[in-house]
Amino acid sequence: MKDFTRRSFGSLLAGGILASGLPNFASAETSSATPPLIIDALGGIDDANRYMSDDPFASRSLTLSARGIEDALSSGLNAVNVTLGYVAGDKDPFEHTIRDIAQWDAAIRQHSDKLLKVFTASDIELARKSGRIGIIFGFQNAAQVGDNPDRVDIFGDLGVKIIQLTYNNKNQIGCGAVVQTDTGLSDFGREVIARLNEKQILVDVSHGGPKTITDAIKHSKTPITISHTGCRALADLPRNVDDKTLRMLADRGGVAGIYFMPFLNKGPQPYAEAVVRHIEHAVNVAGEDHVGIGTDNSVTGIDDMPAFKAKIRKEVAERAKLGVSAPGESGDIVPLIPDLQGPDKYRKLIRLLEQRGHSTGRIEKIMGGNFYRLMKEVWV
Repeated sequence: MKDFTRRSFGSLLAGGILASGLPNFASAETSSATPPLIIDALGGIDDANRYMSDDPFASRSLTLSARGIEDALSSGLNAVNVTLGYVAGDKDPFEHTIRDIAQWDAAIRQHSDKLLKVFTASDIELARKSGRIGIIFGFQNAAQVGDNPDRVDIFGDLGVKIIQLTYNNKNQIGCGAVVQTDTGLSDFGREVIARLNEKQILVDVSHGGPKTITDAIKHSKTPITISHTGCRALADLPRNVDDKTLRMLADRGGVAGIYFMPFLNKGPQPYAEAVVRHIEHAVNVAGEDHVGIGTDNSVTGIDDMPAFKAKIRKEVAERAKLGVSAPGESGDIVPLIPDLQGPDKYRKLIRLLEQRGHSTGRIEKIMGGNFYRLMKEVWV
């Protein structure tokens, strides 16, 4: 097995020096004239204002709109991992997933002047140069693999580039974050990871239980990701990962994406400063070459926040009924960062990081460079 370490990957990006601490400069560094590559490792381009379904796991491809796409383009977003297929609920996992892939393929064809399906890391650069958004097909559960590892090949041939092993609960591969006794990867789970490695699909362990995550990091022959998470040292909640796991992920060349989600705080609604705190903590622990963003929400802002909150209360109740909600979810807290939404969300985060004294090189890595390196390594 190749020895993936922070040191061996640090030279792959310009200025890739491992951070041992964060500077506390008095003034912000001047922004680069060239916008950084922005890769959202788990996000979307749908318009939540159009999302009226009572099903919290309905296909987001059905809510694509001119506004959602234009907002994403104007935000500077270059590529995004969008969630396709089965996540939870009573749909047939395989059938629903195949249908969703077909819907997304049709949507990309319809908007081919603005969207590009990503098969390789070079497609991300192509999307950037052509003024389009690279759409990365990803799963937030591997239940749709069923008991047949050959389905990994089917999904890979259909252009799925990232597969998350579990959602919050247990499946045939391993345990999710809310499972009381995490037994780690199953024998079948190890077989699935081997097939994902062979098919050059990026392994994602977001929503995983602690042992399932560390088992996957150890077992995978290529670096993996926790595409959307937070730091448990700052908010002790199951959806966040501890420092030991962050170090292990980094030592094998992986990248953790910090999300724009309620789990950044254990209690009140988090705001932008919480995102910055978690990014900074992750950089201190894992190094600046192993931290990115996976917002877990779309770009378009919410127009009617009271109506959105009412919808979220219903969704949280439904998720609790299905047994897939995680501690930290609340009907009183929206699953986004209120002051980091809309077309300026990424630029605002960049400005906040600049004001904290982070260098242009480090910010470029966090906003997309690190995930680009990882994708280039896995999608050979």
